[in-house]
Amino acid sequence: NNKSKNVSPNILGRPTQVKSMCDRIILGTHREKGAYTFWSYAVGLPLPSSAIVSWKFCHVLHKIMRDGHRNVSMLPFEFRNYLHGYGQLVCLYSKLLCTKMEFHTKHSEIPASLEASDEVLERTAGTDINNVFQLTVEVFDYMDAELRLAEAVLRQLNMSIAISTLTSGQCKLAPLIQVIQDCSHLYHYTVKLLFKLHACLPADTLQGHRERFHEQFHSLKTFLNKARDMIYFKRLIQIPRLPDSPPNFLRASALAEHVKPMVVIPDEEELEEQEEDEPEPLIDVSEAQPSMASQPQVLASDLQIEHLKREIELLKAELEKIKGEAQRYITQLKSQINSLETELEEQRAQKQRTLVENEQLRMELEAIRRRNTEHESMQTNFVEAESKSQATELRYNKLKEKHAELVANHAELLRKSADTVKMLSVTQQTQEEIERTKQQLAFQVERVRQESDMKVSMHAYLPSFELKQPPKTDGNMSSCCFSLKSLYFYFSMAALKTEKDRLTQSISKKDADLSSLMKEAHLKEYSLQQERDRTIKELGELQGKLKEKLSHEDQLQQKLLDEQFALLQATVTEAENIIQDAVATLDDPLHINSSSSPDYLISRAEATLNSIDKLQVGHSEYVKRMRDAGSLVRALTKFSHLTADTIISGSATAHMAHTDDADRLTEHCKTCATQSLQYLRNLKSKASLKGADPTSIQAAVQKILRIGQDLRPKGIDVGKEELGDVVDKEMAATSAAIEEAVRRIDAIRLLVLASTDLQKEIVESGRGAASVREFYARNSRWTEGLISASKAVGWGATQMVDSADKVVLHTGKYEELIVCSHEIAASTAQLVAASKVKADRGSKKLGVLQHASRNVNEMAANVVASTKTGQDQIVDKGTMDFSGMSLIKLKKEEMESQVLLGQCTIPPGLRC
Repeated sequence: NNKSKNVSPNILGRPTQVKSMCDRIILGTHREKGAYTFWSYAVGLPLPSSAIVSWKFCHVLHKIMRDGHRNVSMLPFEFRNYLHGYGQLVCLYSKLLCTKMEFHTKHSEIPASLEASDEVLERTAGTDINNVFQLTVEVFDYMDAELRLAEAVLRQLNMSIAISTLTSGQCKLAPLIQVIQDCSHLYHYTVKLLFKLHACLPADTLQGHRERFHEQFHSLKTFLNKARDMIYFKRLIQIPRLPDSPPNFLRASALAEHVKPMVVIPDEEELEEQEEDEPEPLIDVSEAQPSMASQPQVLASDLQIEHLKREIELLKAELEKIKGEAQRYITQLKSQINSLETELEEQRAQKQRTLVENEQLRMELEAIRRRNTEHESMQTNFVEAESKSQATELRYNKLKEKHAELVANHAELLRKSADTVKMLSVTQQTQEEIERTKQQLAFQVERVRQESDMKVSMHAYLPSFELKQPPKTDGNMSSCCFSLKSLYFYFSMAALKTEKDRLTQSISKKDADLSSLMKEAHLKEYSLQQERDRTIKELGELQGKLKEKLSHEDQLQQKLLDEQFALLQATVTEAENIIQDAVATLDDPLHINSSSSPDYLISRAEATLNSIDKLQVGHSEYVKRMRDAGSLVRALTKFSHLTADTIISGSATAHMAHTDDADRLTEHCKTCATQSLQYLRNLKSKASLKGADPTSIQAAVQKILRIGQDLRPKGIDVGKEELGDVVDKEMAATSAAIEEAVRRIDAIRLLVLASTDLQKEIVESGRGAASVREFYARNSRWTEGLISASKAVGWGATQMVDSADKVVLHTGKYEELIVCSHEIAASTAQLVAASKVKADRGSKKLGVLQHASRNVNEMAANVVASTKTGQDQIVDKGTMDFSGMSLIKLKKEEMESQVLLGQCTIPPGLRC
């Protein structure tokens, strides 16, 4: 019940500002760590039926979100429907609260009061540049919601003192205190995040962010200045002051100059001491009781009503003038919209062409990547085949050694077999001799045996004969002799028999030895035969394996040759595609506007000649050793790219040369392409591979080189001993040209004088009875445009002189001087346009101002021309053809130069 009493008086009742009873609600959110009790009572409030109740409800919710518990920002989804108010102010306020809740729900590290340190902001943004970019956009949206609410409130209120002192006016102004607090922190967050983005991303990418920040900066500064002048805010809040100009994000050192705006709110005790009256209750459900001082309040109300009526009359007159100016602005804006639409169409066409080019480049890149992948796979296969070939060669050498060893063993076995056969033949001869000896001995034994038998028979006959016949003397003698002979024969027979036995034993022994030798010879012959058969079998197997290995090696060699030739064919095909693309570029309409310097053409042609020499070396190596095409492939790759560069550079250089030189250079480029393609076709055929000769290509490139040398500026041929004098003379001429350019800018002074005279005439004719200050205050927008144009002209003139001094002292760039001249021309056009808005059409001083403007533009053009002449006198860097460039392309070139100038001021430590 107490909470209901705290909620209801803060929201219901008269249109007065929210008082201190809101603090009890804030304390309640901290006690229950949320705002569910508040929402349970807020559901029953008559929000759709009363704009005042909805407005004060949004204000109370804003204060609770800022100063209450952090869970208040995590609003349940079903409660968000109650934030959709009625009326413009309540609608804007409800959108702001929804944006605030979504932001703090997503980024819970940042409290709803936005009082977070830089470390918390860095931690929330993180290191991912995409997250920083997204957070910056969300902070921009947050700031836009705050500024839209503030502008709507101030637009509905009269800026006089009376409105800010009325309770109804204070009821509308009270929420702006929280808006000022939020905006001060959001401005600081935006500056920090934009500096971080500019340190990591190109300036072109962040052009939209910078423009959006500039709009918010001027809107916030206007809002704070208006709020600072109102009496209501002076005792409640100390409003900070923003700098005169927004930070320069293109200069990283500008971050050190940034000062965080601080909002100071006095304590409640100080406010109570300053208040003279007791604080009236915010809102009461019951009817208001009549007070004792009702009569004076009625008188004061009458006075305020009369004052408001007078102000309404003045505002009506001012409104008519504003409507007239608005109509003129609408006409101007329509013309600007038409021009911007035309420019947008050009940009769309340019974007379409760029997309087509990007798609073509992407397809080419994919094709190159595929070809590189195929090349790498072929290189891998080549390495594997080479390793296999080496392993096969090693195994072949081992088999060769084993075969030689087997051949030696076979020869040794053949020698042993021959010795055995010889020994066997000797043994057979010995056996035959023994057989013959044995036969002779048998014959002799048989003869001796016959003689012995004969003698034995005679001896048997002799005794019987002697017994029958008596011996006689002579006969006895003969018989004795015969007996002696018989006895001799007997002993001889005995000796022969003994010899026979001995010979028989000897023969038996010889037979045994012979049989053993025969047996041993047969065994040895058998073993030798088996070993010979085994050796012959192993030799056959080894010869089969050797033939298989030789066949496999031949296959690998042929496969290696085929793969190397296929690799060469793929490289040649790729080289043909590169050169054909270069030839196709010569006829491309987009290539007509391109240009190149003779120095670059010379460097490309010399590099191409060196690549042709390496190509010849690689070709000769491949012809000698066709198993390795690596050197030829590398030389072909380099040759194709350099030749294509030479052809394209030659065509681009021809666009800047005279007609005869351009025709000759283009013809030689086409000849070079034709000869290169013919040479590559010869490399693709095995029949014409050995006879391929790049001499004709070399001759064509040499002709291109000679033409490029002829096209070089003659000043480059100055000798080294004369170079110092030439540089001094040219530097003196350049300094004189720049001083003349600065003197020409004196036309700006005449322009400013003419503009001053015209402004005096405008003020005298248009102010009527009002003072000069009142005239300028009444036409504030026109005055701001005039002041901006005048400052821009003065700043451009100062920068022009400074840039000229820097160029003379060799500390600046000619491009800075050109940019300054362009800025002066643009500012002059703005000054004339601002003056024409208020001046009479028949004013003579307007004609003088327009004449001075044209004179300034001519002088600025002369400055640019003089500067370019001075630049060409020192060094000829090649002229750029602006005739074929569109306005968008010129703007793009200007922006790129300014971006490069800005990047030079960024410290290396802050670059990504």
